[in-house]
Amino acid sequence: MSQLRQDRILHEARKTADPLRLMRLFGISDTTAMRYISAAHPEKTARLPC
Repeated sequence: MSQLRQDRILHEARKTADPLRLMRLFGISDTTAMRYISAAHPEKTARLPC
């Protein structure tokens, strides 16, 4: 059941890229929402090399 929830959150993150929407829709924390956004859109959240 938890895998299904994770898949649904990731699907929504790919669709919207809006962490606030994920937080409201799934009741997750800001840190968790940003992890899903980073996983769904690595090109937007890539870190610059040091």
